[in-house]
Amino acid sequence: MFIKKIGIDLGTTNVRVYVPKRGIIIYEPSVVAISKGDRKVMAVGNPAKDMLGRTPETIIATRPLKDGVIADYRTTEAMLRYFINKALGGVRLFRPEVMVAVPGGINSTERRAVIDATIAAGARAAYIIKEPIVAAIGADIPIGSASGSMIIEIGGGTSEIAVLSLGGIVSSGSVRIGGNKFDAAIQEYVRRKYGLAVGERTAEDIKIEVGSALFLDKKMAMEVRGRDMVTGLPRIVTVASDDVTEAIQHELEGLVTAVKDVLHKTPPELSADVMDKGMILSGGSAQLRNLDQLIADATGVPCYVAEEPALCVAKGTGVALENLEAYKRSLLATR
Repeated sequence: MFIKKIGIDLGTTNVRVYVPKRGIIIYEPSVVAISKGDRKVMAVGNPAKDMLGRTPETIIATRPLKDGVIADYRTTEAMLRYFINKALGGVRLFRPEVMVAVPGGINSTERRAVIDATIAAGARAAYIIKEPIVAAIGADIPIGSASGSMIIEIGGGTSEIAVLSLGGIVSSGSVRIGGNKFDAAIQEYVRRKYGLAVGERTAEDIKIEVGSALFLDKKMAMEVRGRDMVTGLPRIVTVASDDVTEAIQHELEGLVTAVKDVLHKTPPELSADVMDKGMILSGGSAQLRNLDQLIADATGVPCYVAEEPALCVAKGTGVALENLEAYKRSLLATR
């Protein structure tokens, strides 16, 4: 089985690789560990994530993407090469065609960086497509019809909001709010309220275990280990779901404002369609408890979470790659 096409959801937090007929074969964190002296890549993906916050001075564990765009070109290239090689396995008779999903708010320089990094990583041809379009395809939204559909893709670094009709984006918005901002807000809140320093991985665990966009009637709580800010010694505190809701209020307000802005820019006919069908939430951070309820309450428009929201973009890139001719107009750039 020789792989000729690969779809990549190049996320700030995770990379997902889709191969037609085989589905999503790789789902790993977008983290790279590099040795400081010779800049040699030590680990990529899961093994590198295990090193976050635990490395000696000679090794740096880093996320090469920030807010959905390339922050460190060389490291991103090394990461893409690793994932492309892993998808292809040991046998490489020819170079694959690769489609990469990028945030809608990306500029031409950032697009060029993604294309160049993908080609340098071993692709024969590289295609760039906007995340909202592939998220909608992956969520089974019929984007080709003359009817408006609204997608809200909430990833680790960015949130992409778009109203789609006839295969294109009619109105859209992109804000640099996502799972990473939620994690940082939780870290800051725990430090302020409990005087406890916790790492980003612990903050992410808190968000997943007890996080909610709305205050819960049935409260949840979990024990959290960290370093006491005063004594410097390890300490355990109990963090409640209300703490998380309070911590991420500011980020959620920014997200709701962005959704309202896109609704304001939407033509009346399409607004009626969106009201009728509701908005679809996709992306890993769409799994935050009651987020759909919060957005529906704030906008007055029904809101639903897509099936397997974290995988929508990767699935969509795979479908677009298999039907390249049909989605030619949706591509941002090719090489």
